[in-house]
Order: sequence, then structure tokens, then C-alpha cells
Amino acid sequence: MHGSRYPARPHPSRRLIGLAMVLGLVLTTVTATTVTAAAASPPHSGTRDFGPNVTVFDPSMPVSQIQAALDATHAAQVNNEMGTNRYAFLFKPGTYGTAERPLQIKVGYYTEIAGLGASPTDVVINGKVEVYNRCLADGGTSNCLALVNFWRTLSNVSINVNSAGQDGCRSTANFWAVSQAVSLRRLNITGANLSLMDYCTAGPQYASGGFIADSKLPSVNNGSQQQWLTRNSEVAGWSNGVWNQVFSGVVGAPNDAAFPNPPYTTLATTPLSREKPYLFVDAKGTANVRVPSAQKNTSGVSWANGMTPGRTIPLSDFYIAKPSDSVKTINVQLALGKNLLLTPGVYDIARSIEVRRPNTVVLGLGHATLTAVDGSIPLDVAGVPGVIVAGVTIDAGLKESPVLLRVGKQHGHGLSQASNPTTLSDVYFRVGGPHVGKANIALEVNSDNVLIDHTWVWRGDHGVEGFTDTQRWNTNTGRYGAVINGDNVTATGLFVEHFQRYNTVWNGDKGTTILYQNELPYDPPTQADWMNGDVEGYAGYKVGDLVKNHNLYGAGVYVFNQNNPSIHTENGFEVPQTPGVKLHHIMTVNLSAGTIDHVVNGVGGPADTTKIGQPVYVAEYPAP
Repeated sequence: MHGSRYPARPHPSRRLIGLAMVLGLVLTTVTATTVTAAAASPPHSGTRDFGPNVTVFDPSMPVSQIQAALDATHAAQVNNEMGTNRYAFLFKPGTYGTAERPLQIKVGYYTEIAGLGASPTDVVINGKVEVYNRCLADGGTSNCLALVNFWRTLSNVSINVNSAGQDGCRSTANFWAVSQAVSLRRLNITGANLSLMDYCTAGPQYASGGFIADSKLPSVNNGSQQQWLTRNSEVAGWSNGVWNQVFSGVVGAPNDAAFPNPPYTTLATTPLSREKPYLFVDAKGTANVRVPSAQKNTSGVSWANGMTPGRTIPLSDFYIAKPSDSVKTINVQLALGKNLLLTPGVYDIARSIEVRRPNTVVLGLGHATLTAVDGSIPLDVAGVPGVIVAGVTIDAGLKESPVLLRVGKQHGHGLSQASNPTTLSDVYFRVGGPHVGKANIALEVNSDNVLIDHTWVWRGDHGVEGFTDTQRWNTNTGRYGAVINGDNVTATGLFVEHFQRYNTVWNGDKGTTILYQNELPYDPPTQADWMNGDVEGYAGYKVGDLVKNHNLYGAGVYVFNQNNPSIHTENGFEVPQTPGVKLHHIMTVNLSAGTIDHVVNGVGGPADTTKIGQPVYVAEYPAP
């Protein structure tokens, strides 16, 4: 299994077959300033500083008590893709689980598992932290895959894999079968392999990509994952890869000289990186947030020689927001100099949360979600240096928003610093799905010197609305996914899907993208609905005509025009023909409907239904 390459397979619609009704689960909380250990019962202990859906575990608690709380949340969240419940489980430094009684965690939707140590080695889980395939048809017995295993987070822990009590297949690895908006950061895994696919539930099945950073890992079985980015990490080995596997600053990464077989793209160092801020408790039990500094041309983990370089902010310097807070209250606290911690939940945002001060940190727990109301811009970041937004999901609302997250008012009108970039880490966007959503642009970056470190910008191809494809095309409207106008912008892990014009438009100069994943929209009703003037369709990745320098490493554009399989898109990528614009290891692929006629600028053959699941690669553009 570890030596073979799993074949590409047609990518089915991500439409769910019947969403389960899920009861809300309220868990115990922690006092923010003292980080007192939580008790697992009673379940309704009242809301404290971190809100009702944050639980802090202490290593002195019985394993059975911790396991019961985690199992209850997983049962509630495993099918709750479009629900509103959000949870964070935080582990104080220490060891959890024993050889005889391991702690085996399964992670569902909108759930964050994180250690509270200064180093990932400060929190040790003897057991597993896993995600399995979901079986979406025939009462949970068929259509088993990981394509819709979105929105979950695991970070800052050591996992000593212990599969005691699991069956033979489950004992072979720690399984993390996921797709977009799923983040693995600051992990130290030993004791067994890590498998990014679930080969136990109905055998190897679809999985659609993910992200690892700042982690020390055993041998990794990538398996049936269609694309993946591993950044600034260490791996003991890596096997398999379907279409597009990218390694940046990874010790032990595979060589990419034989591209596209295997389909690896390897950069020895990451040109610009900044690790995501994380909560930790010091020796006195006081809670703080560590804010890593930006780094250039690095490889390996940030914590190998001590604490991750950066600055420490006491939690007392944060305003701890809850979903019932008004935007006015939040903005007053930001104006007074506070940073912002968003506790788990869904926040209705009828006017912008305004981040105006340099170096402000906005940190979300448990996939805290900002939903636009009355056409608002939910999060508006000034063109100042060093702002960090991390762990936040932004949903479009019923009335069209011009933008969901804006960084800088206009290009050229802000201040920025190359050494201290504004950074977006694990920031996700959704247009449609749990409710009708409308946005002109999801993410707009006008400032220079911005780092986008893992984002999923998604116009939903399925949801609870019950729309046909044509109804969805006319109702859940999202024209542009990511519009990058600033210069010197870097993206490490840019996933953008299903928007109705260009999914990504990169107008700024001297930009860099390391891994780009895109699916064109499934739902245009006719070719006339999918025209860019006289050109058939919109490229999945567009570099502006005036750009002189741009680098793209490891990118794929996929087509699945299920609403009208006769639709054509002329090019997967469209870029100016100039020596400074360079594309390295790019591809298009057909997922069983529609056609992309060329990979880039008329170069490369068609991705059509004569080669379903077989990528059309261009190794270098322009050709050397």
C-alpha cells in the first residue's frame, strides 16, 4: 500500500444526501485568566470567559471522563456540515491516555483540538486523533468518502499513536481523511504512520486535499488525496499522490525531478512564512498567546530549538468576544488597543469589524464564524503592518456583500512592511451552503506585503437550501473568490472553488503562490452563462495583464460542469506572456463533465471526457 500510487477517480458532486438533525451540545468552560481545569459534568455549567463551547482538560482528569466528552461532541458533529455549533477542546500541559487506556479522539465538523503547551511536546496524547470517511448514502452504508470532511483543526500536541482496542485495519495508522478547510499545525506524531486517507471504510476513496505546517511527522501515506501542501515540517517518508502534492521547506520531502510521475513539487525552503498564533499557559498557569514572527527562506519546524521565535501577548490584552456581542462593542475594544479573541459560535455582522491598529491579532477558536448581515463587509483590515487574522470563517449573507474580508482600502494607500506582513492563517470563506449567500468578492487584498497562509474560498456546490444547479447559479452568487491587488503578496495554500467569474485574479506585482487548488463552478446553466466577453469561460487562475513578475508552484484547475456537460472553458490558467511570470508544475483535469481546452494561454491539450481523472500537465510555463 505504501509503495503504490492510487489512481485518480472522477470527482462526484459534494452534495450530501440528507443532513442529520443534530442536537446542540453545551460543554463546560474555562476561566480565561486562571485556566482552571474543567470538569466533564455537569454539562451545563454556565458561560464564563471562553464561552459555553470551550472545554479545557487537565491531565489529572480520568481518561474515561475526557473520552466521554469528546465522543459526545463527535456524535453531534460528525454529520453537522451545515450546522451552527462550534467547539474547541484545549489540553493543558501533561499526558493524556495510557498504554492500557488510550485516549482515541474522533474529530467532527467545526471542532478544534489544541494543546496549551509552549511546545507541541508539552501535551502528549497516548492514543489517536482521527477523521474517517463518511458514508452518505443508503443509511450510511455506501458512497463512503472524505470529500466533504471540511472545517476542523488539530494543533500543538504530540500524538503517541496507540490503537489498542481498534480492529486490525484501524490499528495500522492514525487516520486523517479530510478535504478543504482542515488544518494540521505544530504536531509531533510517533508510534505509527499518518494516513491522509481512510482505506478501512470501503477501501481507498476520494479525498480532496489539505494542509500541514510546522509538524514533525512519521511516514505519511498520502494515498488518494488529490492535492496537499506540507510546509516547514519534517517527514520520515511520503508515499503516493494523485494529482498535485507540494512540499515547501520540508525536511525529508520527496524529490520532484520525475514530475509528473510522481506529481510532486518540492521547494527546499519557504520564501516567506509565519506560523499561526497559538494559546499556551506558562509555568504559573497564566494564559498567553504566542505570536510567531515572519521568517524568510526557512525549512523544518519552528520549535526545534526552543520556543517558536516571536512575541508573547498575555490573554489580558485580548478582548474575549462571544457571539452575542455587538460589533460596536468589539470595535470599541479594538480602538482601545485590545486584540480580539473570538470564542466559538456564529456571529451576525451587520457592520464591519474594523481592525485599524498595526500588529493587532484576531484569533478565532473552534472555527468562529462571521456571517454578513445586510450586505456588510464582515471584516475590514486597514493597510497597516503586522495585523494577523487566524482561525476565522466568514460566511456571505442573504444580501450581497461587496467583499467578505478586505485587507487595505485601496492599493497604494496604506502602510506595509516586508519584514512584518499582515497575515491570514486558516481563514475560510463560504458563499451559500447553510443559507443563501451572496458576495461580489470573497477575499480582496489591496495592501502590499501580505501573507496568506492557508485559506479555502468556497462558493458552495451543495447545501441545505435544496436548490437545483440552475437555481443555485442564480441565487448563491459569488463572482470572484480571491482578488489580489497588492504587490509582494505570498500565498502558501490557496484553495478557491466554484466562483462565477475568475476564481482568482492576481493583479499585484511580485506575487508568489505555493499550491493552488481550484474547481471551476459546477452549475453554469448554459455556455452563454459562462462567457468572458468573446472567450469561452473564465480561467481558474488569472494573472493581470500588467504584471511583470509572478511565481506559481504546484497548481491545478479542475472541471466538472455537471449542470451542462457541453460547456467549454478555453484555459485553466491565463497569464501575461513575459519572462518574469513563471508557472511551475501546473495541470488541468476533467472530473467527468465539461472541457478545459488548454492548460495555459493556448498551451496544453484539452481536459475532456476522453481522459476523465487524467491530468494534463505543463511542467514549466513559459517553456525553458
